[in-house]
Amino acid sequence: MQVNMHEAKSQLSKLGEKAWEGETVVIAKAGKPYLDLVPHRENITPRKPGRLKGQIMFAENFDKTPLDVIAGFEGKL
Repeated sequence: MQVNMHEAKSQLSKLGEKAWEGETVVIAKAGKPYLDLVPHRENITPRKPGRLKGQIMFAENFDKTPLDVIAGFEGKL
């Protein structure tokens, strides 16, 4: 469902119910999609920083960029 900004202002409660029920609600501005109306969902599992520690490995030369790649980004090739 796509509605314009003016319609969304006057029907926000109705549109909120539709979004909560799972319907995709897009709010348009000047006829182009501008916002998606989505229901708020509580984060059930709290984020745990570092939970993948020791599971992600980087190559020894991860931070060493080859000179030809650098030259390509700088437009020297």
